[in-house]
Amino acid sequence: MAIMAHTPISCGTRGVPRVFRPSSSAILLSLALAIPASGDAQTYAPAGLDPVTSAPEMPDGSTETPFPAPVESAPVVTLDILSAADVTLEQFLWTNRVLVIFADTPADPRFIKQMQIIEQWPRDLSDRDVVVVIDTDPANGSAVRKTLRPRGFSLVLVDKDGTVKLRKPSPWHSREIARSIDRTPLRQDEIRERIDDQSAG
Repeated sequence: MAIMAHTPISCGTRGVPRVFRPSSSAILLSLALAIPASGDAQTYAPAGLDPVTSAPEMPDGSTETPFPAPVESAPVVTLDILSAADVTLEQFLWTNRVLVIFADTPADPRFIKQMQIIEQWPRDLSDRDVVVVIDTDPANGSAVRKTLRPRGFSLVLVDKDGTVKLRKPSPWHSREIARSIDRTPLRQDEIRERIDDQSAG
């Protein structure tokens, strides 16, 4: 698995409506009904519709759109994945939580599994100001590796104040990581502040 130094993950949500594909006969029938004999399809509109606005006038003088409004696309979730060779833990103090994933090689099945989990469920981490830092090269001796001193595969969570909150020797689901974050004092403070801001607003 090749990981760029700065790799944002984008993730949509479920529930995308299935695309309706009419048959060719239905298309021909629609065209026959929609286009008048003159063949002037550009200015044609059904009776009661203005060919420019295509909005019928109601008895009270108002108009309504004859077609449903387009559905807004789902918000994109972005989660940064950074190389340990390019960062230090100090640069994230009081701004981000750091989820560090160590392995002795990118071919480690545990590393591959952990990255798959993160890519499939990034929102649990993104909502909690988490950045992901990976280190699969022990010979490189990154500053992050020297600080945390992992052995083989290791998942380490560093809070915003620089303290280590979690160490795991096997892959963990993003939701479990999120639950661990939510139990920390800093996260509890963030939740209370958010509730206070909503109440004040």
